[in-house]
Amino acid sequence: MVNCCYSSGGETVKRIWSYLTHRVVIVSLLIALQAAVLLIMTLVFQAYFVPFYFIMVALSLLVVLYIIGSRSDPAYKIAWIIPILALPVFGGLLYLIFGGRKLSRRGQRRMRPVARRFEAAVSPGCVLSELAVSDPSAAAQARYLLNAAHCPPYRNTECEYFPLGDDAYPKMLEAIESAERFIFLEYFIIEEGRMWNSILELLVKKAGEGVDVRLIYDDFGCIMTLPADYRQMLEKRGIHCRVFNPFRPILSSSFNNRDHRKILVVDGNTAFTGGINLADEYINARVKHGHWKDTALSVRGDAAWSFTVMFLSMWDYLTGEDEDYERFRPTLPPSAVAAGVVQPYCDTPLDYEPVSETAYLNLINRAERYVYINTPYLIVSSQMMTALCAAAKSGVDVRITTPHIPDKKLVFTLTRAHYEELLEAGVKIYEYTPGFLHAKSFVSDDRHAVVGTINLDYRSLNLHFECAALLYETPCIADIKRDYLSTLELCEPITLAQCRGVPFYTRLLRAVLRLFAPLM
Repeated sequence: MVNCCYSSGGETVKRIWSYLTHRVVIVSLLIALQAAVLLIMTLVFQAYFVPFYFIMVALSLLVVLYIIGSRSDPAYKIAWIIPILALPVFGGLLYLIFGGRKLSRRGQRRMRPVARRFEAAVSPGCVLSELAVSDPSAAAQARYLLNAAHCPPYRNTECEYFPLGDDAYPKMLEAIESAERFIFLEYFIIEEGRMWNSILELLVKKAGEGVDVRLIYDDFGCIMTLPADYRQMLEKRGIHCRVFNPFRPILSSSFNNRDHRKILVVDGNTAFTGGINLADEYINARVKHGHWKDTALSVRGDAAWSFTVMFLSMWDYLTGEDEDYERFRPTLPPSAVAAGVVQPYCDTPLDYEPVSETAYLNLINRAERYVYINTPYLIVSSQMMTALCAAAKSGVDVRITTPHIPDKKLVFTLTRAHYEELLEAGVKIYEYTPGFLHAKSFVSDDRHAVVGTINLDYRSLNLHFECAALLYETPCIADIKRDYLSTLELCEPITLAQCRGVPFYTRLLRAVLRLFAPLM
């Protein structure tokens, strides 16, 4: 009995020690220490050097003027201007440290030549001119993505839609097993378990066969799921690996920029994207927030080339290499003619071009009959709110599905804060009662759809590296619509009475959260 108690106590001590020495705790403490030192220095200077107070106030006013004149979203401006004016001594300084929404200047210098190589590698072809003749409205959307994101549309691409991660997972394994030249993976979250371990086993095997295996993962996304030296562990097993934006103990706005993309490319012929990360909850091998509803898309054929170049451009950015993209061109003969157009696209925080949001807005504004939306977070800008409400008031059947079991309670509260205004306009809202809905998809009028990694929140639309595929008249659009309607059978419709019946303190919290939504 004593030994049992001793063993139990020893395990508890080990767990506590493991937690206290975790790099998240250490890095967070170091950042907090820097913030405390900065605060103390400011207070000391203010007390012993009176002009310092006026200097800091002047700095805050200049920062406010800069924010007002910037091209940022109005909600983002308000979210910063209020705390700056409320705390004029510290507010301007806080914005200079944390308020940046673009890459650092060093990051931008590294990204520019990569972006030029990306643009040169993806040829526009003749699809857009053909589309302009058959459907000018669809051509306008495609032209925007080509001009703003340098991402062209393709024909000769077969698509397969997966309504669950459980369905996509075996197809991903099958594609990896078939690799002969290269396997590229770029994911926000990776966690050891059934899904990742089985994929890793295959990757090590293929690397041993001479296949070029490369992996990119976001350090912040994996900070609680992978050890700090995981990259080195993979390199020893033959997998080339790079970590996006390592989490360092430095006060910096670079924390805002994350690689939220999910890409698997095999031999340049086949690519996967969607909401699915490489962790067990995404295939429901582990219960986390109830049943996990996610979606994914595979493309086989010409459009896979854009995903190949997306990965290579990020690889070059992280390594500083100047890769010859042409040597990764598919070697298989052209795929059979497939119906429809597929346009993979990516979005970066390199500029102020809201590619992801504009693509969504174009779908909403051009819809004639219906728009069905899956999103885990509904934290929309004023432009998006106006578009959704205007579409519903125009007679378009606008439906939005969100989770019923949240992964982040404050974000979930903020999501629900937008319900009432949308419902009043005629938008229909549903919550996925079995658990957490992580899917990010749009489908409209049986002709257009988007499946990708892009959430309806400020971070996805403005701060993260993201990707998706725009589909036009492809056969799988019917599958996307069918899955959406069948999912509604598992959902609870939200009513205006429910929204208006919340307590006063909940309304107050929602109002505060909406004010600072762009900073969350």
